Amino acid sequence: MPELSWSFPYSSQRMPVMARNVVATSQPLAAQAGLQMLQKGGNAADAALATAMALTVVEPNMNGIGSDAFCILWDGEQIHGLNASGRSPKAWSPELFAAHAQMPQRGWDAVTVPGCVSAWAALSERFGVLPFEALFEPAIHYARDGFVVSPITGHSWAQAVYNYGDMPDWMATFAPEGRAPKIGEKFVCGAQAHTLERIAETRGEAFYSGDLAEKIAAHAKRTGGAMAEEDLAEHRADWVDTMTMGFGGYTLHEIPPNGQGIAALIALGILENWDLSGYAVDSADSLHLQIEAMKLAYADTQRYVSDPGTRDIEFAQLLDPNYLAQRARLIDLKRAGVPTFGMPRGDTVYLTAADEDGMMVSFIQSNFMGFGSGIVIPDTGISMQNRGAGFVLIEGHPNRVDGGKRPYHTIIPAFATREGQPVMSFGVMGGHMQPQGHAQMMIRIFAYGQNPQAACDAPRWQVFGGSNVGIEPGVDAGVLDDLRARGHDIQIPPAIGYGGGQLIYKLDDGYCAASDPRKDGLAVGY
Repeated sequence: MPELSWSFPYSSQRMPVMARNVVATSQPLAAQAGLQMLQKGGNAADAALATAMALTVVEPNMNGIGSDAFCILWDGEQIHGLNASGRSPKAWSPELFAAHAQMPQRGWDAVTVPGCVSAWAALSERFGVLPFEALFEPAIHYARDGFVVSPITGHSWAQAVYNYGDMPDWMATFAPEGRAPKIGEKFVCGAQAHTLERIAETRGEAFYSGDLAEKIAAHAKRTGGAMAEEDLAEHRADWVDTMTMGFGGYTLHEIPPNGQGIAALIALGILENWDLSGYAVDSADSLHLQIEAMKLAYADTQRYVSDPGTRDIEFAQLLDPNYLAQRARLIDLKRAGVPTFGMPRGDTVYLTAADEDGMMVSFIQSNFMGFGSGIVIPDTGISMQNRGAGFVLIEGHPNRVDGGKRPYHTIIPAFATREGQPVMSFGVMGGHMQPQGHAQMMIRIFAYGQNPQAACDAPRWQVFGGSNVGIEPGVDAGVLDDLRARGHDIQIPPAIGYGGGQLIYKLDDGYCAASDPRKDGLAVGY
């Protein structure tokens, strides 16, 4: 393990949690739901699932029962990946969207089959030790008896009314008094409680082939959606091998496409061709190299990532060392570039949990774009994601919209190992910020030796396309001037645009858990 620095040089001064059993996520009530499972004798998988279920209730502005999910899990001996993202309705086709200039972001034409319920069932069946029904108890309690809305969630919820105020089913469920609940106000959703009970009783079957599936399909039919009972019944979550990239003696693991995690792998593979640690942390040279590597990575990702069934290259080609070395040579240390893709040959919630027996879980679920599509199934509390917005309309593109297909997906969990042993489960939620955040956490911890909380607190950057780069407040003004002189168009948008990280780092005995100050979140342990 690297010799970490235990200084805290950034403004947050939030302290990490050191314990032998830990949970970290973006909402304190959900973190404690996971901790309850550990204290009941459950393992990290049980804790992660109880946390995920509670998050659908207490942070509905970021995820819901109609979300998608992904997971990377270390079981004590080996690593496992789970892709529980859903596929588009079979009735979709390119012709159905011919009149659109871009993929819809709201309504049924943005909804693919929700996968998070299948992730809950699959993880519990394979790795959990507590009864499946027990994992739902905190979530059902908060839905039926209510919870007090936390500050950042409350601000986001209030803004959502402007986006979904014209959608009666959404308003009836999430703004029943004609407004969002206020910060510090109790919110109750009995419909969610009943739905969660049905999922618990049937191990998720009600959602995909039972009464809940019937309600989803019937509402789609009544309101112009293409999703049918058959689409829900045929959904499956897939166990997958992770894709990896070495960086500074450590290995980053990501779920393979259709997710965008490969962008973090490409960026780190490019940076392996530079001695990044030879440049001071937070210096203009270091930030420039990181930004340029990520721009190259995104140029490739947005061209090639798709449902594996329609890919037009082998994704491993993007990680070939010779190809990455070629891409690295495109970086000019003194000038920003606007790269295109190469030609190789041959609003989200994140949580992490770890237990004293060595299991570590990296789990993410999301609606996308806040409350998602705005479609809410009446009397169920199910808000449907809008992952279909991740497709493109470009003829010949492997990610072109079609039926029965998984879209380009932004949500990605991450995991780091060294010589085949676990080091860190982590993630940085926030749309296209996610692989950029993964790369920045790897660089800060494994190239610069920052501790997980300091790495989480540090100002972040984010590429937006072309020469546009967002950088959080806190970076030295001289560094910003230097980057502008190299051709970067620096923007300083609100901090909410830089995601929310949660990290668990393995110590010799126990863990160090960190939670992002940009969220309501909390790391807890015992």
